[in-house]
Amino acid sequence: MSSEKVSPSGDKVRDAQLLVENIEVAVAHGEISEAMVVAEGEERTTWFVWLLVACASISGLLFGYDTGVISGALVTIGGDLGPAELSSGQKELVTSATTLGALIGGLVAGMLSDFTGRRPVLALADIIFIGGAIGQAVCHTVWSMIGCRFLIGIAVGLASCIAPLYIQELSPTRLRGRMVVVNVVAITGGQVVAYGIDAAFENTRGGWRWMVGLGAVPSGLQFLFLLFLPESPRIMIRRGNSEAAQAIMAKIYAHATPEQLDLKVKSLAAAVKQSVEISNTTTLLQRIRLILFDGINRRALIVACGMQAFQQLCGFNTLMYYSATLFKEIGFDQPTAVGLIISGTNFIFTLFALQYIDIIGRRRIMVWTAPGMIIGLVLASVAFHFLTRKTGGALVDGTPYSHTWSAIVLLAMIFYVASYATGLGNVPWQQGELFGLEVRGIGTSLATTTNWAGNLLIGATYLSLMDRITPAGAFGFYAGLCLLGWLFCVCCFPETAGLSLEEVRLVFRHGFGIGESARLRREKRALRRGERGERDGDGGGAEEKA
Repeated sequence: MSSEKVSPSGDKVRDAQLLVENIEVAVAHGEISEAMVVAEGEERTTWFVWLLVACASISGLLFGYDTGVISGALVTIGGDLGPAELSSGQKELVTSATTLGALIGGLVAGMLSDFTGRRPVLALADIIFIGGAIGQAVCHTVWSMIGCRFLIGIAVGLASCIAPLYIQELSPTRLRGRMVVVNVVAITGGQVVAYGIDAAFENTRGGWRWMVGLGAVPSGLQFLFLLFLPESPRIMIRRGNSEAAQAIMAKIYAHATPEQLDLKVKSLAAAVKQSVEISNTTTLLQRIRLILFDGINRRALIVACGMQAFQQLCGFNTLMYYSATLFKEIGFDQPTAVGLIISGTNFIFTLFALQYIDIIGRRRIMVWTAPGMIIGLVLASVAFHFLTRKTGGALVDGTPYSHTWSAIVLLAMIFYVASYATGLGNVPWQQGELFGLEVRGIGTSLATTTNWAGNLLIGATYLSLMDRITPAGAFGFYAGLCLLGWLFCVCCFPETAGLSLEEVRLVFRHGFGIGESARLRREKRALRRGERGERDGDGGGAEEKA
């Protein structure tokens, strides 16, 4: 009877030892998988993770605020920068300068973080945010404004690349998607705050200076918070500080048993060891060649860059940059307040993604929501066609347009933004999970650069496109690009929800991995069901013995 009581404990010890042996075998074959280690409480988020994600997501807030605030500022600057009124070309330069800076910041961010760690890059972004915000608030010429917007753009590029990556590397596997969406919620929240502040200062003399200058406040707060945040455990292991990594993992998986935690760290250390060996024996140029010419890395890069290109070429950020200008032209008396409706819709539907992205999955959300974007853009194109018939297809400021068609344009934009926010607004920012650690910094940098290159292209051509092919043609063109993006998702975008960062690499071994990812996820679900069954069986056995 005594031996029967000891037996389950002995079985668990033997199981743990066998698990360690399996991990070592997997490492030897280059197939380390965190699926072997299922920790208790993985589906629960500790206060530590929430606090960490909230602090890191201030970067998202700054991203959203500084890209959204310019919409209201452009219609209230007036003659404060020299010219009596900013021309379309000057408006495009002001908005495009931010995007050009973000492109450069995003390009260097990931690679820089591989050498310094994730946290110092976020701190650098905060310093640049503060300088750029104050600079904008005191400038008096168009070119000084363009220069400060470029500086802000560098900070946005750094933050947009590193904040999701940092959050991914510090989140439990089963909640990783949701935690990254918190950062996207902060981005959309920042845009809502920006539009709210724009509306508050819209009728204040020189109010645009307050609009752009207030961005220094959250960046200063985050800089202080970063003094207390930990570095990514993967970076700590790569530096040889496994004790610090274990301490961080213990806070992330606070409900796990010591044995489970030890195995989590072992599996992570084994995967990082492989990446360190590659990193230590290759130069930066060789690693760039590795991500471009190795089949697994190249396919991951195609997916990451393709999704980021889709996010920008769909035309969404034209609404963020020019919504107030657009709604003013089609006859709304308070265009900034109407723009707030758009940003509010974006925020609310991002909350839906926060709740369900790990449950429904990244791929399924994209396949379901992209058609909604197409429908919204087609409806907007049709509405613009009938709205502008009396002005030859062009929008002419001050023309009394039909309120019915103007309202349909607004409803089409709301439907489009709701579809975007649920899927495309957040899924591409899961990009860091597509890459192995040895190329994760480079991969996220290239994907983020693709995002901002697309943003630059759209932002710099939107007003010209509206003039050349009419608003109806422009929005119809964006609808066509959305259709191509949806086809890309259907054919090339695999499901990564529920897979560890180390497991996702296995998906791309023999193609884009749509079927392979489904197989891996089925195996993980079966493993969890088996473990739950064993625990229930142990409980049942104990009751019978009692």
